[in-house]
Amino acid sequence: MPKIRAATVAEHRQLQQAALLDAARVLLAEGGREALNFGALAARTGLARSSVYEYFRSKSELVEALCAVDLPLWAAEIEAGMAACDGAAERIEAYVRGQLALATDPVHRALVAVAEYELDDAARARIRAAHTGLTAMVVHTLEELGHARPAVAASLLQGVVEAAVRQIERAREAADETEIADTAVRFALDGLRSGAVAAPQVEPEPGPAPS
Repeated sequence: MPKIRAATVAEHRQLQQAALLDAARVLLAEGGREALNFGALAARTGLARSSVYEYFRSKSELVEALCAVDLPLWAAEIEAGMAACDGAAERIEAYVRGQLALATDPVHRALVAVAEYELDDAARARIRAAHTGLTAMVVHTLEELGHARPAVAASLLQGVVEAAVRQIERAREAADETEIADTAVRFALDGLRSGAVAAPQVEPEPGPAPS
């Protein structure tokens, strides 16, 4: 049995599990999906390979645990970026740029890739739901911009983001990624503004009839 590094066995297991998740993030950042395996995790953490299975019974269980921890944190970062903006348009831009910044993060990119490969349909559906849940952040902002159907507009905005993510994945240089992000922001803001419902025109009160 490995040496206990905490006051209780439960705390020790929490520390070891956190260390394994940290090691998994490093492996994903350095080598992508193919680098994540239990042998490499054991080497990174100083555990025997058999001991890794005491914390995660399978690679799928490990990946789902990573998603459960990291996806809400990433969503919170995007939400905080939006909350720091004053205007509706600035919040939309923060939403788009926040997600595109994640797309360039090697851990996020690799984790999403390995999740699609390793997890079953039910687990993948939970991961997609977490990503889709990001659209709820912009619905109120779209109401401020005057959209009669903000949920529909939010879904379409997410489509723009996902298309930009695919383009960034194909980009060869950082400058290309920046140009794609700028284009996505302009495209999103122009489309959302043109789709907003115009404020009704108020007819002026008729003046007194000429005498």
